[in-house]
Amino acid sequence: MMMRRLGSGERTTLLDLLFLIIFGIGFGYVEAAVVSYLRALIKFHQNYSISHYQVWLNLGFITFVRPEHSILLSRRIADIEVGREAMTIVMLVAVAYLASKVWSQRCGAFLILFACWDISYYGWLRVLDSWPQSFFTRDVFFLIPVTWIGPVLTPLVICSVMLVAGIWLYRDQTSGRRARPFTRF
Repeated sequence: MMMRRLGSGERTTLLDLLFLIIFGIGFGYVEAAVVSYLRALIKFHQNYSISHYQVWLNLGFITFVRPEHSILLSRRIADIEVGREAMTIVMLVAVAYLASKVWSQRCGAFLILFACWDISYYGWLRVLDSWPQSFFTRDVFFLIPVTWIGPVLTPLVICSVMLVAGIWLYRDQTSGRRARPFTRF
């Protein structure tokens, strides 16, 4: 079997991909550390207590709800957390934008960053807080525009698909072998 040598463009793309993954994993740790602090403040133990809420949409694997009361200590802390979540997405978009000059690769970079961030977030929470106990442990995924809840398995599966799709979009976009749907923007 003959091994072919990577060209400099391929090597650069693989190295860039590696650093996107490293950034996502590191950012996952930062997110887990913040959540670990929040859980200590609200005396979180094993599961979020969301008993009174209005269901906006229930897909079975994820439910979008509007709780009657903030799941955090106060409305102010909840507002700060919403701002932190929004800025997390802004930072991921900014890094993805810098990762390429081609829009389809930027979209791929965003998917890679988001997936690595979210998957590693749960891994780091397991290391830091011994949580979640199982893939079926209920979690609050996001607070924007309403509260998203469901089993931990949901974001892990979705992010695994995002990671594969992101890598597909990010790699080998200059060869012309695939359509590049966002290059006109």
